[in-house]
Formats: sequence, structure tokens, C-alpha cells
Amino acid sequence: MHQEFEPPAPLRDAIKCFWYTDRPFTGPDFEVVPDGYAEIVFYFGSGCSLAGQPLPSPFLMGLLNQPVVLTTQGRLEVIGVRCYPWTVFDVLGLPPGKDGPRIFAHPVAQLQEPLQECVTDGRIADAVALVSRYFLEARPRAVDSTLFKAGAAMLEASGAMPVSQVAAAAHATVRTLERKFKQSSGYTVKDLSGLMRFEQARNRLWHEPEVSLAALAQELGYTDQSHLNREFKRYSGMTPAAFAQKRRR
Repeated sequence: MHQEFEPPAPLRDAIKCFWYTDRPFTGPDFEVVPDGYAEIVFYFGSGCSLAGQPLPSPFLMGLLNQPVVLTTQGRLEVIGVRCYPWTVFDVLGLPPGKDGPRIFAHPVAQLQEPLQECVTDGRIADAVALVSRYFLEARPRAVDSTLFKAGAAMLEASGAMPVSQVAAAAHATVRTLERKFKQSSGYTVKDLSGLMRFEQARNRLWHEPEVSLAALAQELGYTDQSHLNREFKRYSGMTPAAFAQKRRR
């Protein structure tokens, strides 16, 4: 079961959505594939670890540039906060970093126990409301207007927009825009655009595994099918053709 919840209006420039997943135990290992977001992850039930090292709840799943395999020994229920990568560190008041799974000490961890009670009782909407209220009260300020405009342009174009055009949409120079993105997320505009475009390709192949790869490459703004192949393999570890074949099976 997977549910997504829209954040209240004052948080929408920083948080894409809140979400809940009930993951049955289908084996100890499960793969997390890169996308264009960073997530604050609370989990309940069985433990969760990375490369043999237990992960506390909550932990931060920053931007990934390749799949990460997590391990659990049973059913997991998860409450997540899906943030835009240029806002997540500002929301938490943490220095930016390029790593994927990240352990962090933060007052938001005080939500673990009350969230556990809600999840145990099946009150998922109450759990989401609790997290939402925390960020409404704790958030210090609005997103930098340059980052907000640039991010909106990138999202609308699904990552298929040159850096110069993103800068123009944000009414900033390329140099200023790149500096702000590095300071806020640890990544360049090009890095984030690549992840957004890969996510679009992966989602299309998940829902339409029979789609023409050449047509998909053209639709998403890749130079050609070879460009799509390289970028898709870079982020997922497999070619789009192999991903589509796996999905068909």
C-alpha cells in the first residue's frame, strides 16, 4: 500500500508531498533507485540497514546517483517527507551533502514515538498531520526566490532544459544559479536535471514497457537513444531495454 498526501500551502515550495508505504516482507534486500528528490524517512516494524550498518529512524535519503540496496528482516511501514533537493537541508537546518543515506541528529527525531503510536493504530492521516504540523512550526523561512523559480522551471521541463534557460527563468546569471544550487543541495543544476529526466524515463518505462526507446529519447530531450542508454544505465545500473524487459516479466 502506498499513499501520498499534499502538504499545506505554506510548505509547498519546499516539500513535494508526505507519503506512507506498507511494505510486506518479500525478501531481506530491496533496492532504492535514484530520483530527483531527497526524503526524510521514518520507519516502523523491522529494522533497516545499509551494508550491514543499522539505520536509525528517521534517516535522510539524499539524492542518489546510483541504486542503493537496503536490508530488512520483516515488514516495514514508512512515513516519508519528500523534499526538493534544493530545500531539504534548509528545511532541516543542516549543511548540504552529496551522500545518499545519511544519519543525522535533529529534533525531528522526537516524532518517532508519537508516529509509532499512530501507525500502530492505523491512523496514518493523523501521523501525516503530526509531521506536517512539525514543519509548519519549525520552518524558519521561505525558499530563496531564485531557487524557487529555477526549480519550478526545471520541474515543468522534466529536467530537459539547458542551464542557461534555467538561469533565465530564475532571472539570474548561470554563475549565481550554480553557486546557489551547490550551496543549497551540494549538486549542480546539470546533476539535478539529469536525475529529473531519468525519473521521467523510468516512470514511462514502468507504465509503458513497450514504448519505443528512440521516441522516448526524443520526447525527453536526450540527444539520441544512445544518450538515453548511457544516462539510464548510469543511474539505474541497467539499460532502459533491460529495465523494460524486466518490467514486462
